[in-house]
Amino acid sequence: MGITRKEKTELIQRALEVRKYAYAPYSNYAVGAALLTESSEIFEGVNVENAVNSAGICAERNAVFQAVTQGHQSFRAIAVATDNGGSPCGPCRQVMSEFGLDIEVYTIDSDGKIILETTVGGLLPEAFGPGHLPKE
Repeated sequence: MGITRKEKTELIQRALEVRKYAYAPYSNYAVGAALLTESSEIFEGVNVENAVNSAGICAERNAVFQAVTQGHQSFRAIAVATDNGGSPCGPCRQVMSEFGLDIEVYTIDSDGKIILETTVGGLLPEAFGPGHLPKE
């Protein structure tokens, strides 16, 4: 499935750039994500916090939901930029797994250094998916 060096560089740059739009007044932990679709379009997302924690959304899910809203359901890679290269949370891992365990994942620190290069399956071994649901 792999992506090109040029695509990886653009994903990283876009994730770093969009991160400045994060709304993180409570955690001060801004996150930007750039998601590459199978058709080579890129969708961005940022974390948007809320005083009620559960009402916010992470950057990764924001990007996935925006892409799905535009008719995309096949993804090749996602770059996630944080100050320290933090890894996607559990709910984001689960959402990404819905669309494929082979999606490449790059976590990047604020300097653009890749901290982790893996796949969704690498982040979420033994993922729960549609095959685990009862058949009608």
